[in-house]
Amino acid sequence: MKYEPISNEIFTYNRNNFVSRLKSSSIAIFHSNDEFPRNGDQNFPFKQNPDFFYLTGIDQEQSVLLLFPDCPNPLYKEVLFLRQTNEHVAIWEGHKYTKEEAKKTSGIENIFWLTEYDAVLHSIVNYAEYIFINSNENDRYAHTVPYRDIRMYDALRTKYPLHKYERSAPILRDLRAIKSPWEIELTKKACNITRDAFIRVLKFVHPDVTEYEIEAEITHEFLRQRATGHAYNPIIASGKNAIVLHYTDNNQVCKDGDIILFDFAAEYANYNADMSRSIPVNGRFTKRQRDVYDAVLRVMRAATQLIVAGTVLTEYQEEVGRIMTGELVDLGLLDRHDVNRQDPKMPLYKKYFMHGTSHHLGLDVHDFASRYKPFEVGNILTCEPGIYIPAEGLGIRIENNILITHGGNIDLMADIPVEAEEIEEIMNG
Repeated sequence: MKYEPISNEIFTYNRNNFVSRLKSSSIAIFHSNDEFPRNGDQNFPFKQNPDFFYLTGIDQEQSVLLLFPDCPNPLYKEVLFLRQTNEHVAIWEGHKYTKEEAKKTSGIENIFWLTEYDAVLHSIVNYAEYIFINSNENDRYAHTVPYRDIRMYDALRTKYPLHKYERSAPILRDLRAIKSPWEIELTKKACNITRDAFIRVLKFVHPDVTEYEIEAEITHEFLRQRATGHAYNPIIASGKNAIVLHYTDNNQVCKDGDIILFDFAAEYANYNADMSRSIPVNGRFTKRQRDVYDAVLRVMRAATQLIVAGTVLTEYQEEVGRIMTGELVDLGLLDRHDVNRQDPKMPLYKKYFMHGTSHHLGLDVHDFASRYKPFEVGNILTCEPGIYIPAEGLGIRIENNILITHGGNIDLMADIPVEAEEIEEIMNG
């Protein structure tokens, strides 16, 4: 891992919160993510299961966490199983966790090798009534590949068919949405690295630069500051590319007079930032570009004020839609009379602003949380309105990350340049 060591207090805290919500006489089992083959002799870079990392801090494949708070044998109340290294693994793959390192990282005292997992589980499982199984229940996920947690569940049901099986996901959906102080600090670190990369880009962009050259500058800054990497595939969308919401080709030349829409962010210690900005290639907005830019910025600031504890996502989006509609009318993109006659189920603003304004942020960029539960203190949400005008080849999106506190909210990206004048000043400095 490139990132600095993390205090194991965060993972001990997370485990304690999780087991406090288990039914009595329950075992909970969590597996690390699968490794995926890339070709005949190589895997894709390993990415840890966010639930597993949330509870252990272990960033390594072939690992298992077993939690059994009511276990009659105290040795097995909390156990971590790891892949045992050897000389061959050390030569070909490099260092793996020792038991002492895993104990220090996770805060778990009892560490065993993975070869001991079946025997340990069998020695205690019949003292439990419930087995809690982890599953990916993020509603943005479509289950088409039988991942490790599900495969192990099938094996357990065959071997222990009379136990009662439960889902861990409903517990984690509530827990992961509320960020601890440690998680907030890691997210701030990701935001700070993202800020530095954006400022670097502002000083680098000029007419005829390519989108991939800009991406290289971002990547350089991320890795230089020990980020895990990009939080998601970066969007460097110049000119008409900006009206493609998930444009990631990043292979075009940035032309004088065009706008570049950026959507990129750092991942640090598996925690993600999520930022969007829009800048003029030549360092100066035209009047039309500036008018659209300022309209999006006003919507973002108004929407940010609505991100407080108790806000309901659907009502929030409707209010943002009303604010955006007013801006689109002022820009001449919508007619007020048409708006007054619109179908409320198909509001006209969606022609130019077709995506949601906010989502939860954390170990997943679109973090695991309920879209039906009101916002709570400790939530971190994005705020990302945009206006996309295909006829003009113009797309503007601005996005910051907002932490809800008891006293209101805090913009974790408040120090990232966003005012048009500041962007122009840095680009021409």
